[in-house]
Amino acid sequence: MLALIAGRGGLPAAVAAAQEVPPLVCALEGQPPDTLPADLTFRLETLGTLLLQLGERGVTDVCLCGAIDRPVLDPAALDAETAPLVPILQQALGQGDDGALRAVMQLFEKTGFTIRAAHELAPGLLPDAGVPTKRQPQPTHRADVATALQVLAEQGRADLGQACVIKRGEVLAREGEAGTDVMLAGLALPREDRGWDGDPVTWSFDLAGDLIGQAADWLSNTVEDAPDAPGAGAILFKAPKPGQDRRADLPTIGPGTAMHAAEAGLDGIVIAAGGVIVLDREQVIQICDAMGMFLWVR
Repeated sequence: MLALIAGRGGLPAAVAAAQEVPPLVCALEGQPPDTLPADLTFRLETLGTLLLQLGERGVTDVCLCGAIDRPVLDPAALDAETAPLVPILQQALGQGDDGALRAVMQLFEKTGFTIRAAHELAPGLLPDAGVPTKRQPQPTHRADVATALQVLAEQGRADLGQACVIKRGEVLAREGEAGTDVMLAGLALPREDRGWDGDPVTWSFDLAGDLIGQAADWLSNTVEDAPDAPGAGAILFKAPKPGQDRRADLPTIGPGTAMHAAEAGLDGIVIAAGGVIVLDREQVIQICDAMGMFLWVR
């Protein structure tokens, strides 16, 4: 039986939907999944008890998927089953994201569970290499990938973010703990300067509406402002950290990422083939096409 340690975002639901047998959904207290009801809720201070509960329910495989804010360990809330794990948990909390995840995965493995990657359980989440959009990357964009690879190598050595924004060899932004969307939001023009005061996130997720028509309307209202957008000519590059354990925290993009990239005026999105999950792929492609951006699975 499979258990999902589920966080925010669309990934847990996508993994669950790909299973023949519904998985057991476990959530950290105060951080429920966006679209899945939790079968079990736990605290970091009761992780030992959760491990016992999973075994009692016949769980053999565990998948860590979705975004979770790093919790603070409260010694007063520790239960007897978790107390022996405190040294490992404290070490994990003191490391970067990849180091912390490795430590947590080792706890599950030592208890006898097999760690399964989200893309292993739902292979369709990893797109094939290529450019599925109408717009294609140009030589300047390809040159910026070389810079982006260097930036991500530096960030990887420091166990930092998995994304950056590059424009003609210049680093416009680096992903921090807040994530890709916050990084892109820092580059977006104020809405009054974009000539449109609607909510792009709302309409981009309105599956009942005409996405392409609405996107074209927005683009027609902002075409004169586009060259002045901070990200005009830039790319969002996203890839796993060098040496990252790919069983958890694999980089992910979705329609929201595409919309934030459009708001920042980016030319396109470049992701590492086999290393970045794409949620709602067709909608991502539709948004990119409507906004005149490319998606390059490199």
